[in-house]
Amino acid sequence: MKTYLPPRYIVRRDEDRCIQCLVCENQCSFDVHQYDAGDDRVYARDDRCVACHRCVTFCPTSALGIGEYPLDFRANHNWRREAIEDVLKQAETGGVLLTGMGTDKGHRVYWDHLLLNASQVTNPSIDPLREPMETVTFLGRKPGAAEIDPATGALKTGMPPQVRLGLPVMFSAMSYGAISLNVQESLARAATELGTLWNTGEGGLHPKLRKYGDNTTVQVASGRFGVDAGYLNAGRIVEIKIGQGAKPGIGGHLPGEKVVEDVSRTRMIPMGTDALSPAPQHDIYSIEDLSQLVHALKEATHYTKPISVKIAAVHNSAAIASGMVRAGADIIVLDGLRGATGAAPKIIRDNVGIPIEVALAAVDTRLRQEGIRHLASLVVSGGIRNSGDVAKAIALGADAVNIGTAALVALGCRLCQQCHTGKCAWGICTSDPALTKRINPELGARRLVNLLRGWDHEIQEILGGLGVNAIESLRGNRLHLRGLGLTDMELDTLGVRMAGK
Repeated sequence: MKTYLPPRYIVRRDEDRCIQCLVCENQCSFDVHQYDAGDDRVYARDDRCVACHRCVTFCPTSALGIGEYPLDFRANHNWRREAIEDVLKQAETGGVLLTGMGTDKGHRVYWDHLLLNASQVTNPSIDPLREPMETVTFLGRKPGAAEIDPATGALKTGMPPQVRLGLPVMFSAMSYGAISLNVQESLARAATELGTLWNTGEGGLHPKLRKYGDNTTVQVASGRFGVDAGYLNAGRIVEIKIGQGAKPGIGGHLPGEKVVEDVSRTRMIPMGTDALSPAPQHDIYSIEDLSQLVHALKEATHYTKPISVKIAAVHNSAAIASGMVRAGADIIVLDGLRGATGAAPKIIRDNVGIPIEVALAAVDTRLRQEGIRHLASLVVSGGIRNSGDVAKAIALGADAVNIGTAALVALGCRLCQQCHTGKCAWGICTSDPALTKRINPELGARRLVNLLRGWDHEIQEILGGLGVNAIESLRGNRLHLRGLGLTDMELDTLGVRMAGK
């Protein structure tokens, strides 16, 4: 018995405006719009619509709109529409429900309950238009003390490898295959122009992008896709991926339909096969194992690159991070509950992990208490939406942040959560040549540069309003934050005072 599932969205077409130009039919990668020559009309298959807004955006006469399909289930606070539909889908297929992007559940977004303080009379604000503002940051292990040659003023203390960022924002790990090559090139070009870094993810590095190596983080994940000595030495940072926020504790998955010839060559796997990363890193079953891998990668890169370790934000992140620092990691990357992905089991994405804000506060506090905070930089990701989130993250203790979803939105993404299908109408999460050409790397890079330059200006305005002129003065200074609408336990975990105190 096949169960009928009503459409999730309805396409509304103004017949008086529609000129049957077929732009909607040509632009829709989900085959929603179909032209009937006999009627000289375009009809919509509502059951195929994913609300990507591609047709609405490109309709020359503004004849289209998309809304929720007007069908209600019987009111039930526990069994809402989504829960019922998920059960019906699994009853049909017997499989795991896959989805893309980050969780859309109503978990508390702590950024929205944190406010930045502002200076007034006793500590005057600074005008960033007239005074220099420093948003440059450096990632890497720092010495506990510095010795200066009194005769020359030169630094005598040996400095471990450092990476200079023009602003405290990098692009998150998004692999080739999960996103298109044109998107990766957009990220690489933008990172180079901005003086920051983009991340290959676990899909290897396409030869076309090796020229951007000085602004690239190369990732080593459990599947080791595309990893060899040349790959490790091509980037500026080498990152060991243990986990990610959208799917803590499980491996990676790139559906086989996205593994086209070029992707298979770059990843070093057969064309058309699912790329499945094991859940554990089989090199790592203890902190001692991690230490061995960290130092093996340092040896392979001649001790010239910082080694980063990425984990998902979970309840014991602080203890894990402490072990990672002692194992020799130069950079700790925490990816929170709201982190996005190209494909993940929906049940994992929505129910496993913790928000990045509380994980960040816990890790920064633990490393400071143990006196080892200077031994590693702290980078966070998973739900960073704007420059205000960036500033709050730095005040909570981060050295820098990674952004993924925000970057893709800048390129056109509408969060329709169909990344795993390979049919992305905006040419972002697809390997289909007809779709990937919808992203022009030059124009994409310009949009990303515009986004982060705007954020950089806003961060400078925030710093000026706080009465400081360098990002270093904000880092880990939670006195610049106040909580609103939070419990005493939440305030204590975050290490933040209540607003008004």
